Amino acid sequence: MNSIAFRRAGIAALALWTAAGQAAPPGRITLHYEMRRNGTVLGDVAETLEHDGRTYAITSEVRGRGILALFGVLKRTSRGRITSQGLRPDEFRDERGSSWAVSAKFDWDARSVTQERMGKSETLKMPATAQDPLSLAYSFAFVPPKGKEYDVTRADGRGLTPFRFTVVGNEKLATPAGEFQTLHIAKLRDGPEDKATDIWFAAERDFLPVRVLIVDTDGTRSDQVVTRIGK
Repeated sequence: MNSIAFRRAGIAALALWTAAGQAAPPGRITLHYEMRRNGTVLGDVAETLEHDGRTYAITSEVRGRGILALFGVLKRTSRGRITSQGLRPDEFRDERGSSWAVSAKFDWDARSVTQERMGKSETLKMPATAQDPLSLAYSFAFVPPKGKEYDVTRADGRGLTPFRFTVVGNEKLATPAGEFQTLHIAKLRDGPEDKATDIWFAAERDFLPVRVLIVDTDGTRSDQVVTRIGK
């Protein structure tokens, strides 16, 4: 796609987003995904968003298939508040079994993030656009990004990582849950050693994330595609 076409796609995508409005998603909704690595199914993901219009909680559980089922359930949680700027996380936890966990606690008054990992704690200065991996994906269901590009810093308990996303355009996406009109965004890569990250949001389903694709520097593709949406 040439630069003019790319720019027009971004403008059209933003127009679709604005026209769709921003009614909040249901108070409780669960998205089920199939997780693949280079085309091979590794497991299933269930993500539940709950909110009361003021606060929210997101729970993500990964269950492996086959031999990977022996690792048990991998669980991530995010909880916090809903603001005019989108989701504002208070705490994020990533638990893998009973012996491994990391967390990030957000202090918005002090503008800091305290990370805990393997019994060690570290407090870092927090950028204004800090999100955890779950709030980042679901914040757009409440407030869309403004402009064709936007910056966000991800805090996942292991560090702070700055991301810059750009709007790629509108795309129809066929999934096991049906066909969706989506808004496709992509992380701008800092260089050849940076992973590529693409996210598709369902424009007519509150801009919930229906596909996440991560391509590593060696070409490994990790793909998470929605299979069912329910309460």
